[in-house]
Amino acid sequence: MTIARFCLVRHGETDWNAARRLQGHTDIELNTRGLAQARQMAHALKKIYLQFDVLYTSDLQRAAKTAQAIEELFNVSAIQNAALRERHLGAPQGLTTDEAPAREPELWKFHVSRNIEENLRDGESIQQFSQRIETALNQIRAQHFGKTILPVSHGGALDMMYRIASKQPLHAEKAVSVPNVSLNWISHDGLTWQVDSWADTRHLEDSALDNLDL
Repeated sequence: MTIARFCLVRHGETDWNAARRLQGHTDIELNTRGLAQARQMAHALKKIYLQFDVLYTSDLQRAAKTAQAIEELFNVSAIQNAALRERHLGAPQGLTTDEAPAREPELWKFHVSRNIEENLRDGESIQQFSQRIETALNQIRAQHFGKTILPVSHGGALDMMYRIASKQPLHAEKAVSVPNVSLNWISHDGLTWQVDSWADTRHLEDSALDNLDL
């Protein structure tokens, strides 16, 4: 049996994470704490002698800068893939979780109830987001069959990868946390996905924030 293993990494902290502001496709950089988290995560991978075959990253800078810590320590180059981006959250994107219910009450209701067909006004529906992430995962898996792959992505994207691997329904409430720079393992044995471990943050000096972009 040939198994493809994915070590999924969420990006480090940003100021918008700390402010509970919905990022989506907005290209926000890491804050000072996020840069430190990225370095801690990369050193943890080095300490456990992680052997991986290829490094991928979302093209948004908060993910790419996190991947850069791995690039520098392991002397590798990351492959940027826009399909690993966070969900586009439409009109609520850029608002905090306090502002969104007041400014976009109807869309916020759709968002928190996980209406899978609603695109939040010119954004991306949960259904569309799921299809994008699943296609990206399968394309990467097919390209690197039987390898260990290290993708750096986003909280909502990793939550979606968890749903795909665990067969959790798209409309179901969030079942797992996805802290900044957490390590999350899924695998595929040629027939099906499975979740191997999740939300490992033992390498961090402090606690990390969970994802908001659901």
